[in-house]
Amino acid sequence: MSKTALIVIDMINTYEHPDAELLLPSARRVVPVLTELLHRARQHGAPVIYVNDNFGEWRSHHGELLEHALASPHAALVEPLCPDADSLFVLKARHSIFYETPLGYLLQQQGIEHLVLCGQVTEQCVLYSALDAHIRHLEVVVPRDAVAHIHQDLAEAALRMMERNMGARVCMSRELWT
Repeated sequence: MSKTALIVIDMINTYEHPDAELLLPSARRVVPVLTELLHRARQHGAPVIYVNDNFGEWRSHHGELLEHALASPHAALVEPLCPDADSLFVLKARHSIFYETPLGYLLQQQGIEHLVLCGQVTEQCVLYSALDAHIRHLEVVVPRDAVAHIHQDLAEAALRMMERNMGARVCMSRELWT
């Protein structure tokens, strides 16, 4: 039987990048929603996989990225979302969670065919990841209240594209693992 995994995209973040000021208001709204979604997914035994930018630090490991983010001025956005001992962690170099990562192999080994994509940024990494999941014949759900954006108009367009062109289910997070 296939399983559903919660994929947390790029939330281990220092917010020290050019678009951070535009992203922060949306990220602040998403963190409490995502915190609750993480709790429910874990309660239901769903695998939680963090897929995170490596910020150009290929020698870093996820613990080091987490420490750096927790030491940043925006640690309050990271702390509630910290991986637990059962969480899996994949580093990525570019926008898609699949591009040059072992995620596809990991999902296959875990018997996962359904992904709940959450995190940031809706109109970039979430969109490209949804497309890559679609072409791999994985089912995608995107809870609109658990994804953060830089530009709201582009995020809305991205959500429509995921739903219409990729067959993704776009819903509210409260509809998942209830």
